[in-house]
Amino acid sequence: MAATLSTALDVHYTIQQIQHSKPSIHHRRFKIHCSSSSKTPPKPAPNLSDSRPQNPSLSDQLKTISTSIISDDRQLETQLKTKPKSTWVNPTRPKPSVLTLNRQKKSQYSYNPQIRSLRQFALKLNESGSNQDTFIAALSEIPNTLDRESTLLLLNNLRPWQKTLLFFNWVKTQNLFPMETILYNVVMKSLRFGKQFHIIEELAFEMISNEIELDNITYSTVITSAKRCGEFEKALEWFERMYRTGVMPDEVTYSAVLDVYAKIGKVEEVMSLYDRGRASGWKPDTIAFSVLGKMFGEAGDYDGIRFVLQEMKSLEVEPNLVLYNTLLEALGKAGKPGLARSLFEEMVELGINPNEKTLTALVKIYGKARWGRNALELWERMKSNGWPMDFFLYNTLLSMCADLGLIENAENLFQDMKRSRNSKPDSWSYTAMLNIYGSGGKPDNAMKLFDEMSNSGIDINVMGCTCLIQCLGRAMRIDDLVFVFDFSIKKGVMPDDRLSGCLMSVVSFCNETTDIEKVLGCLQQANPDLLAFIRTLENEDNVSNEEFKKIIGSTSGESRRPFVNCLIDICKKRNLNKRAHELLYLGNVYGLYPGLHTKMAEEWRLNVRSLSVGAAVTAFEEWMITVKKMVEREEELPEVFSASTGAGTHKFSQGLANSFENHVKKLDAPFWLSEDQAGLFIASREDLVLWVQSKTLNL
Repeated sequence: MAATLSTALDVHYTIQQIQHSKPSIHHRRFKIHCSSSSKTPPKPAPNLSDSRPQNPSLSDQLKTISTSIISDDRQLETQLKTKPKSTWVNPTRPKPSVLTLNRQKKSQYSYNPQIRSLRQFALKLNESGSNQDTFIAALSEIPNTLDRESTLLLLNNLRPWQKTLLFFNWVKTQNLFPMETILYNVVMKSLRFGKQFHIIEELAFEMISNEIELDNITYSTVITSAKRCGEFEKALEWFERMYRTGVMPDEVTYSAVLDVYAKIGKVEEVMSLYDRGRASGWKPDTIAFSVLGKMFGEAGDYDGIRFVLQEMKSLEVEPNLVLYNTLLEALGKAGKPGLARSLFEEMVELGINPNEKTLTALVKIYGKARWGRNALELWERMKSNGWPMDFFLYNTLLSMCADLGLIENAENLFQDMKRSRNSKPDSWSYTAMLNIYGSGGKPDNAMKLFDEMSNSGIDINVMGCTCLIQCLGRAMRIDDLVFVFDFSIKKGVMPDDRLSGCLMSVVSFCNETTDIEKVLGCLQQANPDLLAFIRTLENEDNVSNEEFKKIIGSTSGESRRPFVNCLIDICKKRNLNKRAHELLYLGNVYGLYPGLHTKMAEEWRLNVRSLSVGAAVTAFEEWMITVKKMVEREEELPEVFSASTGAGTHKFSQGLANSFENHVKKLDAPFWLSEDQAGLFIASREDLVLWVQSKTLNL
């Protein structure tokens, strides 16, 4: 933008903007600022001070129009009645944009007869050593006297940034000509490629102290460099300084600062800056919309994503592949698979071919929504259209098949990977197949795949080891389980909490004492402290709160509830009912079972969806004991009692509804399975009161 371009708009332009601009379609309120002065401000002094009153900060400039402009209605009416001076406009030239930049004119190197020798000299400098003395010595061979134009050419052709900086510092010591803004800008851009923000900032302060003007490109380079280096606060600091010194941002700067605000979670600042830029004549590009789309996607804000789509349409911005990928990922995080599918089809109809990232994002969305049919149809389209496939896409498809239990489809996909030239199965591909066979209860297939991995030199990872051990444990092939565990440990697999939890799960449904001890021997290697705690459950009178706290404290957050579930299962298997109830109580104390009980005026519900079978049974027994005590105390009870086990579609909750139903029948409890909602058991107050009062209740 021209250096003399005013940072403010006159009142007439302000009212025209308000009358003709479209109202915002987003649910947030945007703030627009325009100065009431139409005079061009004087050029700022070279010494850029932060305390100048005539240049307010960005936060002050973002005040509402009612407080910063329209303060006197009569004065405004007088100004509007004043006829503005007519301005001649050349009809053959397009109207300049508000954001026209004052770019430095590039030198016409093609007219310089010495250009070839200078480029050859730059190449020679690039090939020289990085030692400072060696580099300075090589400068003595410059083919001609340095002037401004030849210096710019050499700065633009030197690589890497260290040599650019060395040459620039040397030029400053020669005092051949005055240092100009364009010279600093070229050096800063080279430093930006090297991610040297702090050196760039030092050069910017050097320009300020030497009264060299920082133009639009200088500020843009400093701000974008700070963003690339993760110095977000510094980027905003220089953006504020840019406004205070009267320099207007360009398209690149707007997009960069929008991204900075988005990365640090300042959504309102993003939208305020976006609306201010739009009021100044800025037309957002695909990069800016990618920033907005990613920001709203991270927040799961569907209204924000819809705002981005409608803004793009109203501004007639043609999205590119990168923007489509960003929006698809955002829609996935917002949980909108239908809209993601429509957006993908729109992209294909426009003739934009998807890449691996596009297809991976869409497959993840379909898998999360459990749209198996759509994902498989997409796979067929990939093959028929020749769309690109890579490791990530293949492995994402395999993971989706594992989640949905699509064994045959996964096997076909795995064979496709083996036949492919560039996407041969890797460790994660085999892990996905082991997970599929483990969830499907196919130990023979899993062991065959394990042997194939060993013969192919593909190391098993901790996830694959966990899936295979779970599969072998459920098939009661304990000797094979011990062999796989020992083999994996020798191959360098480090047991984690998931593997320890898997071993505890196997212990909970082992019947033979010898098998239990074999599995506990593996657990001794994986987590000796956990094994010691399990031993105390049989020997001690009560569960130690301190020992329980120690075990839970040393376990990762996502594994804490599964650990307690498995411990309760082990206690139920060994008829240690008292220990099971104590563990459930401690799990509640430490917040591992949120939402277990829901009390409403007419219904009390027990939610055991996230519990194992043993933990769900223990929770139900604890619940009935509480109800029995309330009946004995003649306390008020709701009309309906219900217990929710879920539909059992997730692989970790399969069989919970059936096991819970069998336990209810064993107790002869008056709960019946709802016909309207799967996995929901209901009992009336009258039936439940009669049951808990009967002598047959034995908990």
